[in-house]
Amino acid sequence: MAQPPQSGASNRLAREPSPYLRQHAENPVDWYPWGDEAFARARAENKPLLLSVGYSACHWCHVMAHESFENPAIARLMNEGFINVKVDREERPDVDQIYQGVVQLMGQGGGWPLTVFLTPELVPFFGGTYFPPDDRYGRPGFPKLLQALSEAWTTRREEVLQQAEEFRQGLGELAHYGLDAAPAALKGEDLVAMGMSMLRRMDGVHGGFGGAPKFPNPMNVALLLRAWRRAPEQEALKQAVMLTLEKMARGGIYDQLGGGFHRYSVDERWLVPHFEKMLYDNAQLLHLYTEAWQIEPRPLWRQVVEETVEYVLREMTDARGGFYATQDADSEGEEGRFFVWTPEQVKAVLDSESADLVSRRFHLTPRGNFEHGTTVLEAAVPVETLASDFSMSVEETRELLDEARRRLFEAREKRVKPGRDDKILSGWNGLMIRALAFAGRVFARADWVERAQKAADFLLAELWDGQRLLRSYQEGQARIPGFLEDYGNLAAGLTSLYQATFEPRYLEAAEALVRVSEELFWDVDKQAWLTAPRAQGDLVVATYATFDNAVPSGASTLTEAQVALAALTGNKHHLDLPERYVSRMREQLQKNPMGYGHLALAADALMEGAPSVTFAGTRDAVEPLLAAARGVYAPTSALAWKEPAAPMPASMRETFLGREPVGGLAAAYVCRHFACEPPVTDAEVFSRRLAQGGFSANVLADGQHIGQ
Repeated sequence: MAQPPQSGASNRLAREPSPYLRQHAENPVDWYPWGDEAFARARAENKPLLLSVGYSACHWCHVMAHESFENPAIARLMNEGFINVKVDREERPDVDQIYQGVVQLMGQGGGWPLTVFLTPELVPFFGGTYFPPDDRYGRPGFPKLLQALSEAWTTRREEVLQQAEEFRQGLGELAHYGLDAAPAALKGEDLVAMGMSMLRRMDGVHGGFGGAPKFPNPMNVALLLRAWRRAPEQEALKQAVMLTLEKMARGGIYDQLGGGFHRYSVDERWLVPHFEKMLYDNAQLLHLYTEAWQIEPRPLWRQVVEETVEYVLREMTDARGGFYATQDADSEGEEGRFFVWTPEQVKAVLDSESADLVSRRFHLTPRGNFEHGTTVLEAAVPVETLASDFSMSVEETRELLDEARRRLFEAREKRVKPGRDDKILSGWNGLMIRALAFAGRVFARADWVERAQKAADFLLAELWDGQRLLRSYQEGQARIPGFLEDYGNLAAGLTSLYQATFEPRYLEAAEALVRVSEELFWDVDKQAWLTAPRAQGDLVVATYATFDNAVPSGASTLTEAQVALAALTGNKHHLDLPERYVSRMREQLQKNPMGYGHLALAADALMEGAPSVTFAGTRDAVEPLLAAARGVYAPTSALAWKEPAAPMPASMRETFLGREPVGGLAAAYVCRHFACEPPVTDAEVFSRRLAQGGFSANVLADGQHIGQ
């Protein structure tokens, strides 16, 4: 029998590359990583497993660790009664997805830390999230729970196993939820109805969905814009988005000094955040604010985009180009300590006039709005109001504020920074590549596009061998077979990167990822996508990638990539599975639009006929047309171009064949349903046509070109 770690000794987690697992390496708990060694011991000793799931930036994970896992008396109860297993949910989203279902079946909200008790056959029989060390918050104390469950396993085994079997059946039903509906075609009016349904859930004062706590939910906010695009008379759809984006950008959820967004706010008005920063949130919000700029080019949108990119490149980027996973909420043992301010701290950095200006702008008061009299900065007072109050011009006020922000940021950089999880995850990197390439294209920032390229080249070199994608890279080691979200997100990122670089190798890599995805994850019987590869042997039930969480479902990003590939290559085969899957999910899209926002984005392009724009002419000649495309909100249209003398990429022959300059002028060919309108050579005419989308009566859907 393995011995529990001695005081001051390290347990097995010290050998794991995950920073989250290593955070628990010196616990007195006899931790195992998820795997056969733990399962074999549980079977050999006939003990239940205690599964604890979290991630490195999770505040309440840290709290439970300090209160319970570092407590020798509680650790002894854990070691005596259970085989204890730690899982980093960022490494194993499939395990997390399954066992979050336990908490749902028990009628509780999910979240982290996740605490689930399993039989040696990995079937759950009890679960919850955070448990305190003694009875409080309406929850039983963790030691009491451990004793009760250990006793139940010993003395009422049959009762426990019966409950486990009920959970197994419930998890199976959850995994298949929504996949038994009869297929039916999704229509444009369905998407508008989804948007209107979401609109009714919006906070008309502060933006966003519902009350506290409030999450950015960028994929659903993006869907409101798609609904507005199809029904522009419903102006409230667009206004709800613009209100949400403005309130977030001015609130404490946005880092007013360093850029980038925190995970969510604990209140309804975006003021006090849960301070961790996630790569996937910033990727999706970067993309969303760029779309907002195309619709209404406000300076605030550009500022948020630029500062968010700067944050990611400064804090979350590896020397080889990949993007790190998370930045912690805590530093020096306190949540938010790095980010908050007192009036005294501001006065120590700035002169009195600038300090007064900053205090008024960011609502900095002696009382504060956070713990211990500190303040989370929010852009509470408009610059124009400040200018009037301080008898200055708007331009002078803005310059003073910018200089003050710069100096405060430099002072903050000298503080102890929050911890950072330096895992490079394929799927989350795919989301950032998608966003950074798009923002680089729209804002004509070649340097951003180059950073997206560097990340993509790193992933394709280190985590993809042409046959299989790995999920995680850390300390020079790539490991863990990729999940559907890794394939889908990276494929979507590469199709976006192609449209920013027009380098066919990114499109070819995306096609290869999609092909392998179909082999590994498509369930022919269910006409749905599995979360994990079919060969995954350590899951108690098969899981399907249907609804979105904080990260889009892999099924939705893969569908997005497939539709884009169909548009860019002219290969109708790429639409086979999207058409089947979207029709399979139509009922769920209608009933629960909040859970399927990103799939609706992909379905929007599918319903519009996989639209594309092919540019013909030299790069200099097509530049006015490309510039026009940058300023148009045309989220479903995929862009293609090649140098006239360049060889024809084999997979794009249909794209470029017969599409030539017109009368010596560069031309744009707008196509839908694999049929093209007459080419456009005038940039202003092209801009207007692109803005119309597929809702113009000029587009044929029968495979014929207009004029034939």
